[in-house]
Amino acid sequence: MKRRQFLCSVAAVGSISLIGVARAAGESMIVYKDPNCGCCEAWANAMTSAGFTVTVKHDDDLAAIKAKYKIPEELQGCHTAVSGPYFFEGHVPLEAVETVISKRPDIAGLAVPGMPAGSLGMGNDPQAPYDVYSVSNDRKAEVFMTVRPS
Repeated sequence: MKRRQFLCSVAAVGSISLIGVARAAGESMIVYKDPNCGCCEAWANAMTSAGFTVTVKHDDDLAAIKAKYKIPEELQGCHTAVSGPYFFEGHVPLEAVETVISKRPDIAGLAVPGMPAGSLGMGNDPQAPYDVYSVSNDRKAEVFMTVRPS
């Protein structure tokens, strides 16, 4: 392969891999949260820093939001974000959100139940293990990503 062909091939492959990242940047997202919750604010700020256009809506009735999006009770976290057809329940890591936004899987959303220490918005604890669940359109859950200490 000649040098010019090689460089053109590398440029083409590189631009294809950037399509997913570019697709996530500028995506709009609504974050429904308790007005007094700082960890939810930290999560929303991380989404903004990653390039999402985030609107924060303070809501005293988050149970109604979770019911609207049919988020199973056992998967509920402290805030609910919505982007396009997907919900992101709780402290879902940025990498998982970006994967869903760029790949557009046929799911309802992702969830991190509870408020695991060390998750995005919940401090920096690299020893905190937790799972991220994908939630199918018929509300069945399976592990989407496992976060474990290295």
